[in-house]
Parts: sequence; structure tokens; C-alpha cells
Amino acid sequence: MLQDLSAAIPLGFLLAFMVGPVFFVLLETAALKGFRAALIFDIGVITADVFFICIAYFSTNRILVNIKNDPGLFIFGGMLLATYGVISYLKANKISIDETQHPTVIMSRRNYLGLLLKGFLLNFINIGVLGFWLGMLLFAGPTLDMDPERIFFFFASILATYLIIDVFKMLLAKRLRSRLTPKRVMLFKKGISIAMMVFGAVFIFKGLFPSEANMIENKIEEVTPELSEYQILGSNDDSA
Repeated sequence: MLQDLSAAIPLGFLLAFMVGPVFFVLLETAALKGFRAALIFDIGVITADVFFICIAYFSTNRILVNIKNDPGLFIFGGMLLATYGVISYLKANKISIDETQHPTVIMSRRNYLGLLLKGFLLNFINIGVLGFWLGMLLFAGPTLDMDPERIFFFFASILATYLIIDVFKMLLAKRLRSRLTPKRVMLFKKGISIAMMVFGAVFIFKGLFPSEANMIENKIEEVTPELSEYQILGSNDDSA
């Protein structure tokens, strides 16, 4: 178990610092809405990760490969992500810029439920997350002797490490809250929205031109050989 844990912790660190849609929205949520809101959002993200891990574990490799490489899913996910970015950008333009007021966000139970769903969907529409967990299972499964208990412990350790690192990121982002003026909030939201549109465009490009996208990924891997194809815009997890 200790050997499995020592292998899982570095992967959890890696997952927590992957730059993707989830990474930016998590920081935005922590900075603008506070720690609790960001934690609820992150739980939604991890729920999507658990869902993908279950799919990867209980499905056949052939089905998974077909899903992972389906260009239509990349296009669909990219369009959703880009649309989210455009809508968020338009909403940011409507923020009233009054430097005499400090931005406050009052959260209700419905808001928290919305954040939970937002975290789940934002991670779920990124089909690269499924590719990441599939890669992890194919890589680690034989090493773990396909033992269900060891596999559960291994992936639970990855997600636990990821969550712990995210908690520190939330606390750091929350410290920015006292320095946020309405103008800075507007610029911050615009920046996050543009990032969402860029990631959406990347996914659409990957769906429309899979050969060219794979060629670019191969070039990146040549420059940074320690990264696998499952670690490029694949997650959440912050691939998200």
C-alpha cells in the first residue's frame, strides 16, 4: 500500500497543477465567492473524475478508445466551453464599475447546488479527462495486478492529493478577495472568459483536425518528454 501511495501522490500533484478550464474557474470562484463556494465547485469536479474512473474501470478498452478518439465529442465539448466563455464575457461587461464599492457575493443553497453542477459539467464536457483516467488505468492497472482494492486505494489517493493541493490554491486565491475592486473583478472575469474560449477553440480544432492536433502534441512531447498525451489539456482537472 505504501508503494501505491508513493506512486499516487506525485500524480495528484501533477493533476492539481494541470492548466485547463477547471484550474482557472476554481481560482475565480475562490477569489470572488470564497473558500466554501470553491470547495463545492471542486467537489463537483471530483465527482466527474470519479464518474470517468468508473467508466474506465468497468468498460472495455475498445469502447473507451472509440469514445476517446471520437472527433465529434471534442467538437461538442469545445462548442459548449466556447459558448460558456462568450456568455461569461458578455456578463462581465455588465458589471457596474464603482470603485467606491467593494464587490460582495451572497451565496444561497441554490447557488451552492449550481456550483456543484457547474464543476461537474465543466469537467465532464472535457473528453480529454476520460483519456487521462483511461491512460492512468492502462498504465497502473497491470502494476497493481488489477486488484480492485489496490486500484481503489491508488485512485482515491490521487484524488485526495489533488483535493488537498486545491484547498491550498483556494486559500491563496481567497486572499486576493480583499484587493478586488469592481473594475478588477470585471477584468478578472474577462480574462477567465477568454481562457474558456481559447480552450474551447483548442478542443474544436482537435475535433476538426485530429491529425494536425496529434502532430502538435507529438512536437510538444519531444520538447517536454516527461509529459504524456494524457497530460496536455486533459484535465481538471485543473484538467480541466
